[in-house]
Parts: sequence; structure tokens; C-alpha cells
Amino acid sequence: MSRAVEFVTLLTLAAVMSACRGDAAEGLPSPTNVSCIWLDRLTVNVSWLNPIGKKYIRQLEKPISGKIADNTKCGVLTHFTAELLTENIVSGEWTYLIWTVEDCDDQSHGSPKVLQKIKIPEPRAEVNDIKCLMDQENASGMNCSWIPGDQPLTLSYRSCFKDAWKKDNKFKPCNRTYSGPTRNGCYLDDVHVLEDTCMLFETREGFSTFQLKPMLEPPELSVIEEGGELKLSWPQPNFAKHINCWNSTVCYSKCNHSKECRSIVLSEMRVPYDKSCRYDFWSSFNRNIYCPNIFSNRSKVVSYGTNEPADKTLTVLAIVLPIILSLCLFLSIYCFRRYSSIICPVIPDPSAIFKEMMMNGNKELKTTETLYVPVPEPIESCRVDPVPDYMLIS
Repeated sequence: MSRAVEFVTLLTLAAVMSACRGDAAEGLPSPTNVSCIWLDRLTVNVSWLNPIGKKYIRQLEKPISGKIADNTKCGVLTHFTAELLTENIVSGEWTYLIWTVEDCDDQSHGSPKVLQKIKIPEPRAEVNDIKCLMDQENASGMNCSWIPGDQPLTLSYRSCFKDAWKKDNKFKPCNRTYSGPTRNGCYLDDVHVLEDTCMLFETREGFSTFQLKPMLEPPELSVIEEGGELKLSWPQPNFAKHINCWNSTVCYSKCNHSKECRSIVLSEMRVPYDKSCRYDFWSSFNRNIYCPNIFSNRSKVVSYGTNEPADKTLTVLAIVLPIILSLCLFLSIYCFRRYSSIICPVIPDPSAIFKEMMMNGNKELKTTETLYVPVPEPIESCRVDPVPDYMLIS
């Protein structure tokens, strides 16, 4: 009996302890005094006060799409700094969630989440179709152009991400500006292709921020015929031997048929050549694992050869020959039926002739026709006089 009482007591104690643990996890206090401040046009700092006696703060970014990003930080945190690009949002704000946990490894329990929304302090500047072409002579030059809006724009730039804001990294104005009929631009002299660079476009009323995406001029293809093949070649940028950042994609179509594309590491390619077809070639540079942000537009189409008309002899024979044979067959049948009595005369049956001879015996056939009687010709009478002797020649 005593053992049974002891078992019930221990079981009850365990249930009470479990319930207390659950209440303690659910009762964690949330961070307080959450606030944010913009350090510059790109960087924002979010800070808060930790609950007394709690060591861990869990911070999670929630993008505008509603999906939770996998960039959670956990530790004894009182603030965090982020670089926010206006090109990545639609509604004009970012959303962060901050809450307290007992242990970073235990994500099942935590305090109520504090929602912190960060809005753009000024309206966004209108700028479209930003293109930044790498300088062919070196890897640190960049020619950026864009389609401006109604207000004039100024461009500044600096390194970004990877805590670049901590290193006295201020925005530098781009001074080598130019303008055109449809596009404006600026030359950036000290931007390396392997570094992350952010651009700041400002107007009198607002600003917009973008990450610089380096582009290459598409390669110019050269096509020659060599040994029954077409040899394609294109130049690599002058700094390609120092920075191996891209591969080449070459596409072509044959006789206006579907295209075929190949990814080439080298700077040449060979294609079997059919002289009866025209080949259209175009190419582009694409990124590899070493330079994830480099790309190029498609090059101009380079054509080689002509589409010769196909040999239609077999087609003509296939159409005309059956017609001729049909006419010949028709004429043959017509002539045979028309002259069948000559071509195939009726031959009497020998047995019928023999039977008739047996039935008639040796009777002479009665002639129903009169015999031919010759008409006598008139005969003239002639007289012969004797010749006298003196007239005779002795």
C-alpha cells in the first residue's frame, strides 16, 4: 500500500514540475524600447533593451512577401545593423521580428514577438533600366547608365554588405557624368568587379538604392569556313587572364530551324557546315561560381551562308510520273477495246468444222453464183497478096 502511495506522489510531482516549466517558457518577457535609426541612406540600426536576467535575444527578418527568411541571429544582442536596398521592396517598408528565448538551441518556446517596421524616410527616386558595363581595359572601371525620370539625378556609391558600413565607408559622388538623348550615365573609376557595390540615386525629393550588377559587352563573333566546318572565335576582355569570372554561351540556328546553345570555356567553337543552309550565330557571357553577378546581353546576330532552294526533281517526278503512267494505261485500255477484233480475232472451233464435214459427207457444194463468161473480142479480117517474083531478092 505504501509503495502505491509513493508512486502516485512521484507522478504528481513530475506533472507539476512539467507544468511549471511550461508556464516559465510561455512567460518569457519580450524586449522593450525597440527603435530604429538610419545611419545613412543605406544603413539602418535597430536597438532594444534586454529583459532583466535573460541572456538570449532572437531576431528574425520577415520580408514583405510574407515568407520568413533564414537569417535569424541568436545571442546576447541589444541591436543589429542592416543595409536595406529600396530595389528589393514594393510597399516601402521592411519588417523585423524580435523576441526572447531561454536557449538558442530550443526554438519551440519564446516570448511574444515584437514587430518592428522600418519605412523609407523619403520617397523613392524614379530611375529605370540601370546598366553598368565593365571597362574592357581593366577590372576596376565601370560605365553605368540609366533612364532618368522627370527630375535630375545624382549618383553616389560605396562598398556594401559584410559590415562595410563600419569602415568609414561613406558614399562617394560620381563626378564623370554624361547625358544622352534617352540615357544618362557616369563613369566609376575605382569599382572592382569582385566587390559588392551599392549605388545611391538622389533627387531633390527622395532617393533610391540599388546593388551594382556588373555587365560585360557581348562578344563580337568572327565566323570563317575551315575544312568543312565553321570556326567561330571571339575576343576575351583584356583582363580575362587575371579574372576568370565567366563562360561564353554561343547559340546558332541552321536553315531557320530551332536553335542550339553551347556553353564554352575557351574562346572558339566549331560547327559542321552544310552549304545549303544559312547559319545565324549569337553569343553572350554568363557568370560562373567565381563571379556570381557578372553577365552580358545577347550579341548581334552574325549570319553565314544562304538558304539554297531544295532540289525538287524528286518532287516533280513523284507528281508527274504517276500522271503519265495513268494516261498511258488509259490509252492502252481504249486502244485494246477498239481494235480487239484485229488484235484478238475469233478463231473457229476445229471440232465444229469436223462435225459439219461428217454430217454433209462428200456432197459438192452448190454454187449459187454464175460462172464468168469471157466476152469475145472483135477480130479484123486480113488479106494476103502474093509478092511478084521481080520483087524478090535473089
